[in-house]
Amino acid sequence: MIDRKSRPAALAGLLCIGLAACGEEQKTAAPPPPEVVVQVIKPEPVPSIVELPGRLQAVRTAEVRARVDGIVERRLYEEGTDVAAGAVLFQIDPRPLKARLDAARAALRRAQAEATNARRDVERFRPLVARNAISKQEFDAAEARLAQAQADVESAEAQVEQARLDLGYATVTAPISGRAGRAQVTEGALVSASQGTLLTTIEQLDPIYVNFSQSSGKILQIRKDIESGRLRTPELEQIQVSIVMEDGTVYGKQGRLNFLDMAVDPSTGTVSLRAVVPNEERILLPGEFVRARVDVGANPNGITVPQKAVQLSAESASVLIVGDNNVVMQRPVRLGDLLGDRWIINEGLKPGERVIVEGLLKAQPGARVKVTEAQAKPAGAAAPPAGQGQDQAQGQGAAPVRQ
Repeated sequence: MIDRKSRPAALAGLLCIGLAACGEEQKTAAPPPPEVVVQVIKPEPVPSIVELPGRLQAVRTAEVRARVDGIVERRLYEEGTDVAAGAVLFQIDPRPLKARLDAARAALRRAQAEATNARRDVERFRPLVARNAISKQEFDAAEARLAQAQADVESAEAQVEQARLDLGYATVTAPISGRAGRAQVTEGALVSASQGTLLTTIEQLDPIYVNFSQSSGKILQIRKDIESGRLRTPELEQIQVSIVMEDGTVYGKQGRLNFLDMAVDPSTGTVSLRAVVPNEERILLPGEFVRARVDVGANPNGITVPQKAVQLSAESASVLIVGDNNVVMQRPVRLGDLLGDRWIINEGLKPGERVIVEGLLKAQPGARVKVTEAQAKPAGAAAPPAGQGQDQAQGQGAAPVRQ
């Protein structure tokens, strides 16, 4: 029995013991698992887009050169403007050429007169040789003179035609429609047909070509993916190509692939490709460097994860997945191309697996986490301009080596 005097002390002791027990329990209680957001892997059609550097080229380029010798009298076009086929560009002094044509016509008339005289001789000699009034040798000589005179007529006619052509070449016209460039000669300049003096250049800018190249290894991989069914691609003429300008903006109209070389350049190990792009507003200019985004096709069962979910190192890439009992595991993956803000996963993930997309800093391999499922975003949705995704990836670490 505890007497009344010792009861307060006993209560105080019990209170201290209770407080100590509570503190010990607080110290040994495990902290709650960190919360993470996961994305459940689901196969979906993933477009295969290859971005390559390229250069623009005019579809048709005509170098307008002098075809006769002479002095340039006038330039009859405005430099840097569009000209139609047949439009007059330059006028070369035609007077010497006209005099040459007149001389050729006079030579033709003289040859025709000689041929007429030779024909009459043959007509006179034919009945005489039948009566043996003249020798057969004289008749044969008359026929030979007629044949020679006829040949001289044909030669004179060719000279007239050539002189007529030369006179026509004095008026220099545009061989094609397009944008006429800067004049290479001025009025008073002497031009030469033998040297082929360049007068100006005309380029057809609508449509316009984009020339680029791809490594032979990548071409081989694409062919293997097509054969295995991992990639469904349209016909060559149906493959769409987008143009990314030097400032990163995407050109408003898409082109189509129209040429694939069947040989590999031995000096670079690449295959040449070409696309044709509409250019009605003349925004694209020949010689300009651009980036071509080629829509090769689509993988019907592709896998993508957000870019922020991938951890990059100098030689590999990995993601954190949530396994059984909500335990975190690290999984190495093989990356494909960067599609907008999402990496294409070529190898390492299976449908149904849960990839951590938010809370990576709080999740440690082997630890348990509290899971919240994110709403999956379709592949390629809200894709940033070309090149932006690659810059973000490089900001996370060294780019992985893709196999």
